[in-house]
Amino acid sequence: MFKNNIVLIILIALLGFGMQVWSLQVRAVDYELPDVNGQMQSLDQYKGKWLVVNYWATWCSTCMKEMPELISLHESHKDNDIAVVGISFESIEQEHLKQFVSDKSIPYTVLNTEPVRVTPLGKVPALPTTYIIDPEGKVVAGDVGIITQRDIEDYIAGKKAASSVAEKATTKDNAS
Repeated sequence: MFKNNIVLIILIALLGFGMQVWSLQVRAVDYELPDVNGQMQSLDQYKGKWLVVNYWATWCSTCMKEMPELISLHESHKDNDIAVVGISFESIEQEHLKQFVSDKSIPYTVLNTEPVRVTPLGKVPALPTTYIIDPEGKVVAGDVGIITQRDIEDYIAGKKAASSVAEKATTKDNAS
């Protein structure tokens, strides 16, 4: 009986792990929200770049501590390989949000949505929550809490390096 329970526990753990991995295989296309001017924006427009999507709120002090990191990341990479999009995750008037973005000099795109249990990218259990989407439009990572520019750059560099190694291995296998 004890042995059967261990096998059952292992199977449940593996199933749970499989669901977590599955949840990160979400595609970010077709996720549209209004920006601070009320214009609908789609995350699909960032396909081809790494996309950092940060859920935050104007009342969230932790989000405000993290914001300079995201601004710096945006400024360092906006013309290259990484884009940042902030999603205000609160019930807020468009004009109030627009003024807040202006007052804080947030240079990246800010969208708005009402708080929901699960977004098209995944759960937002607390603020801030950040998701990273690869250039093909797949959600590849998510994190809750303050994330730094260095954390994001290191993660993306690691994914690029792993992809490069895999590509070289595939090329070598095909040449054989």
